[in-house]
Amino acid sequence: MNNIAIYGAGGFGREVACLLKRINNETEPTWNLIGFFDDGVESGKCNEYGKVLGNIETLNAWTEPLSVVFAIGSPKIVELLYRKVHNPNIEFPNIIAPDTLFLDKENVRMGQGNIFCSRCLVSCNITIGDFNTFNCSINIGHDTKIGNFNSIMPAVKISGGVEIGNRNFLGVNSVILQYKSISNDIVIGASSVVLRNIKNEGTYVGNPAKRIQY
Repeated sequence: MNNIAIYGAGGFGREVACLLKRINNETEPTWNLIGFFDDGVESGKCNEYGKVLGNIETLNAWTEPLSVVFAIGSPKIVELLYRKVHNPNIEFPNIIAPDTLFLDKENVRMGQGNIFCSRCLVSCNITIGDFNTFNCSINIGHDTKIGNFNSIMPAVKISGGVEIGNRNFLGVNSVILQYKSISNDIVIGASSVVLRNIKNEGTYVGNPAKRIQY
């Protein structure tokens, strides 16, 4: 099995630990979870799935090959952490739940560091970049293009022909209608419906989704 560590020892990190366990139990033994990295939790502290090994400095000093998965909800923080990793021993595999349904897996192009949680459905002619998080029960329609460092929360529905840029956060149960585009650094509120292209960064909520000011 390959040694792997989770960056982020909070709730989502523990869920990813469960996902790695499922992969080992339901497909074939693949991942040996050695622990967590976290910049906000003291080294040596434990949860039910392992202990915190250290922070970004510890990771950059790691002397053996190690796979790392970022289990952090903020797209901007994931990108920031990735930019700080300069250790050639570190790699970033795609972690895919055994029950993820690919209608045509050979027609899906995917980068590194992506996470697919349980019960996602991925259609055909899909392009996915790096370090995207797809939480549970997400549908991705045909001919969709997704960039990098996006966090997509449970039950999001992405229709066919959608284009999503970088560092976006799509809230629980939100909907992107067919052939619409979302650029970069955008938050879509929970249960919101995107009916028009969104070009300007900010937070959008409602049906139809409209930009709000704090």
